[in-house]
Amino acid sequence: MSAVIETPAQDWAGHQPLPRVRPRSEKTLSIWVEQSLIQCKRLLIGWARDPATTIQTLIYPAATLLMFRVVLGDSITAATGMPSIYGTTPMVMLVAAMSGSVVSALGFKAEKATGLLGRFWTMPVHRAAGLTGRLMAEAVRVLVTSLFVLVVGVCLGFKFWYGPAASLAMLGIPILFGIGFAVMVTALATFSEGVMLVSIVGIINTLLMFFNSGFVPVFAYPRWLQATVENQPMSTAIDAMRGLAYDGPIATPLIKTVAWTVGMIVVFAYPAIRGYRKAAETGA
Repeated sequence: MSAVIETPAQDWAGHQPLPRVRPRSEKTLSIWVEQSLIQCKRLLIGWARDPATTIQTLIYPAATLLMFRVVLGDSITAATGMPSIYGTTPMVMLVAAMSGSVVSALGFKAEKATGLLGRFWTMPVHRAAGLTGRLMAEAVRVLVTSLFVLVVGVCLGFKFWYGPAASLAMLGIPILFGIGFAVMVTALATFSEGVMLVSIVGIINTLLMFFNSGFVPVFAYPRWLQATVENQPMSTAIDAMRGLAYDGPIATPLIKTVAWTVGMIVVFAYPAIRGYRKAAETGA
């Protein structure tokens, strides 16, 4: 039970009595939101103090974008007739969102191993606050990473052509994509070991990163592979982001991205909730 503290007036002897505590149920919506924000803040502070997380969140994505621009940028632009920076910048944003989810998942497993999840489970804390707070922290992390990558992209020639509204919509796509991917990784983290989790997500990241429309346009792939590349989740998100920033369709790839995200949440939300609860109860 959560509580609200009420401080009464002094008694007849002039002493300040102990405050009366009015109990509140931890199952209410307001408590859920309040404690989710606390859990989110806890995770963000922990990540900010961890050098490995900082490198994974900021330095690695920026260095990757710079590498793509220096090594492949001009050749891709010459071969396709399209500025490569409008494909590689969204691609790196999405890859960073996926890679950062692994760090969060490994942190979740560490909290289980140390018994922290079990302690939260036995305390008067809303049962869903831990999981929703983690997803909120993921959204903030993806936003910070995307902004940092975008600043590097602007320095390399990336520009917005359609005003502030389109720019904000473009920044919202990695967050949407990252939340869906984080739900999937959280579900996997509750049922797999740390080494296996890194291997599984690493394979997924590699396949999506090298077979998408941000690396090279779809028509540059073999004909039998083009439909798969065009409709995989990273390609749809990149196409929508490119359309909002530079040129190309927006509505169709955006609808496909939303469908992929909702699909990941629908498929993996229940396993993530069950696995999180089991991990907390086991630790308790």
